[in-house]
Amino acid sequence: MVQINKFNKFRIRNSIRWRLFWAPWQELDWQLLFLTVGLTLFGAVMIRSAAIDNPENYWLSHLLIGSIGLFFALFISRSRYQSLIQWHWLIYGITNLSLIAVMMIGASAKGAQRWVTIGGFNVQPSEFAKIGLIITLAAILHKRPATTIPAVIAALAVTILPWALVFGQPDLGTSLVFGAITLSMLYWANANPAWLVVLISPLVSAIVFSISSPAWYTWAAVITLIAFLSLPWRWLGALGTLVVNLVVGPLGKVFWNLLKDYQKDRLTLFLNPDLDPLGGGYHLIQSRIGIGAGQLWGRGLNQGTQTQLHFIPEQHTDFIFSAIGEELGFVGCLCILLALWWLCLRLVLIAQNAKDNFGSLVTIGVLSMIVFQTVINIGMTIGLAPITGIPLPLLSYGRSALLTNFLGLGLAQAVANYRQRLKFQ
Repeated sequence: MVQINKFNKFRIRNSIRWRLFWAPWQELDWQLLFLTVGLTLFGAVMIRSAAIDNPENYWLSHLLIGSIGLFFALFISRSRYQSLIQWHWLIYGITNLSLIAVMMIGASAKGAQRWVTIGGFNVQPSEFAKIGLIITLAAILHKRPATTIPAVIAALAVTILPWALVFGQPDLGTSLVFGAITLSMLYWANANPAWLVVLISPLVSAIVFSISSPAWYTWAAVITLIAFLSLPWRWLGALGTLVVNLVVGPLGKVFWNLLKDYQKDRLTLFLNPDLDPLGGGYHLIQSRIGIGAGQLWGRGLNQGTQTQLHFIPEQHTDFIFSAIGEELGFVGCLCILLALWWLCLRLVLIAQNAKDNFGSLVTIGVLSMIVFQTVINIGMTIGLAPITGIPLPLLSYGRSALLTNFLGLGLAQAVANYRQRLKFQ
């Protein structure tokens, strides 16, 4: 009888210890965690297949960085994310200083200066700058929602410096991600959608001007009407919008002529890669061949000819989706898309149920980062978007990018973990 009582006490004591251990993570979104880890493991499998004869063992590095990222994500998830509000300017300063350091002491590769060598590893500060921008914008929009033009301008002023530093590296892909993050967070912070349309109108005007003059005039008229109906100072806002679009349209053609031929090819050849099948269109042609060869069920893991014979450049990084398409077919691609969609759905639910606007905005920033990168990466592998060097979240090989994804998802988990807790707990 005494032995039974001792056994019960031991079991109860262990049960209490186990509960105390899990208490800091009791409100985690376990579906999001499962999807994050699952996609990372699957990414390692596909990276191994895409670079199976490479002596550097990229897939092991992917698993190692994923493990480190998971540790940081779990640590962040049990931390009070609200404390970041008082540190957002320091985070913003460190973000910009790291981007300046790239320009001064960064390593160059493939015509871009994006990396800083630390301890023998190349670190890409522009990836981590995404998290810095998300935290800073969330703090600013938490204090001052984007319901007025001055509040929107304040948010844009915060974005412009890191965006310019990244664009100057040059890193077109990451600078586009910055734009997607900013627009999404402004929308979530109650900015008038018409204002956001007016905001991006100069870019549209520059593109349309080079395509069709009648379409450009029509666009200028439509956007001027939108500005008149939505901006606080109707006539002044409409006039300013019209002038900006009329000026930027021709300027877009001037800037286009300043680009080098290979830069123009990367932006336009996705429309017709056969114009330069051995040059700028080679990546896309080989990617589409590989995805098409996979048909319904794929050729089997490690069995894809395009993948194993390395016809697809950068197939373990930016073009990992091509390897998935060839070796696992349409079904494999569909499963990956469903998993990424499910992950994004969990982020939407976390943002909706957050206990404060700051947490909700942080989660939306992470969501927009993942969604935009996913759409552009998959789009460029199948010929629906220009090749911009944007990795597929959690699946592509890239140490800085993978760690950034884990940090962002860790912040989202912190928002989920504290959504039902009282402030004094």
